[in-house]
Amino acid sequence: MKKHNFNAGPSVLPRPVIEKTADAVLDFNGGGLSILEISHRSKDFQAVIDEAVALFKELLEIPDGYSVLFLGGGASLQFCMVPYNLLETRAAYLNTGTWANKAQKEAKAFGEVVEVASSKEANYTFVPKDYTIPQDADYFHLTTNNTIFGTEIRTDIDCPVTLVADMSSDILSRPVDVSKYGLIYGGAQKNLAPAGVTFVIVKDEILGKVSRHIPTMLDYRTHIKDGSMFNTPPVLPIYTAMETLRWLKSIGGMKQMEQLNIAKAQLLYDEIDRNRLFVGTAKVEDRSRMNICFVMKPEYAELEADFLKLTTERGMVGLKGHRSVGGFRASTYNALPIESVQALVEAMRDFEKAH
Repeated sequence: MKKHNFNAGPSVLPRPVIEKTADAVLDFNGGGLSILEISHRSKDFQAVIDEAVALFKELLEIPDGYSVLFLGGGASLQFCMVPYNLLETRAAYLNTGTWANKAQKEAKAFGEVVEVASSKEANYTFVPKDYTIPQDADYFHLTTNNTIFGTEIRTDIDCPVTLVADMSSDILSRPVDVSKYGLIYGGAQKNLAPAGVTFVIVKDEILGKVSRHIPTMLDYRTHIKDGSMFNTPPVLPIYTAMETLRWLKSIGGMKQMEQLNIAKAQLLYDEIDRNRLFVGTAKVEDRSRMNICFVMKPEYAELEADFLKLTTERGMVGLKGHRSVGGFRASTYNALPIESVQALVEAMRDFEKAH
């Protein structure tokens, strides 16, 4: 049976990328060794990381003066590294979900944190719009896509201070004006690679401004200087990232990827809005293209388990919603084919007819 992978992360990867990674695990570059056992200092792997960085810069049109890093520790370590490197007196945060809240909480260990706005009281069903960014903040942090609650910020805002963004779950899903950001980071296990590597895009000139001592491993300048090789990097996920970036380029890059993501999201949201059994959980104007959250309408709540059973029988995985929202969550990341969304829509229509 064909599987339709709606997992929120780690999540679906392009099939050609998985196959090429599997080949490299068995025999990397025809050298008779697995990529799992080669030296990260070898010329063959240096070529991998160099190409991955170059493709990242090409696809996102990253301007000169920015470095692309591949690090360990996940986005959660970045919650610490960002303030360690950038927070001298105060920072501003927009609280739009669980991960934004965790990033904000971590920053409080390094200085004053101003929460400019929050949608927590509404269970993060929308992205606040009316807020003021303090002009004296060292940086303003936002989370562009809220995986658990299904909201997304797709506007690259004009910010009076250094703009920092966690793009863990929507990186490479659309064009981004990187020049408006001082730092972009994220775990790679949604649109880029398997779990184990974190990407950082950082404007070099914003670093080295804080007065505190920064431990060597937590200083971005360490990793810029050594090309992400200060310590042994996560070799396999970086290789997969390179193959994913190659795949993205082969299908037409960011503009084409965005159009495909719009089509998938529109198809599913149209059915949610049409179907008499289901209702979306996020405000329409803030709906995510990456994580589509919906529930049974209150009068049909008892049918939730039956619908999950039907989708499971049809090969769909990962549709159960996060406990914070309940219901269902269809993660429609880059590599998810539109045929999987069509299969889900068909299941929703069939379920409606049966009830």
